[in-house]
Amino acid sequence: MSVLRSLLVAGALLASPPVAGAEPRVAAADTGAARLVDAAPQGPSAEQRLREIRRRIQAVLVYPPLARSDAVEGTALVRFDIERDGTLRAVVVHQSSGRPSLDRAALRAVAASAPLPWVYGRLEVPVRFELERRQ
Repeated sequence: MSVLRSLLVAGALLASPPVAGAEPRVAAADTGAARLVDAAPQGPSAEQRLREIRRRIQAVLVYPPLARSDAVEGTALVRFDIERDGTLRAVVVHQSSGRPSLDRAALRAVAASAPLPWVYGRLEVPVRFELERRQ
């Protein structure tokens, strides 16, 4: 399953602001397969909220200076839960970028991005380290 698909599946249960007593529902799609329905359908769509979460993480990302000078790039897949108040829980690197310095910077960026919109369930978010290409 692609990272984007798994984010969309997890994000289908996004709710911001939380609705008291709201629980996620499963509805049958026309194809007969179950699909997830947002627990609080008011406000921004699940896709918009997922984009906002990724945007906030990338906005506070600090590229490790030594990795930058060595032209090291990579993507760390960070897994975490978001509490209803926007705080983070159980933040871990699920898939390493291959460089410990990038993995540590990814964890710091996720922590610095809080509070985040509440999400029902666990997210896996790619944190990308890419250098600008000079032409």
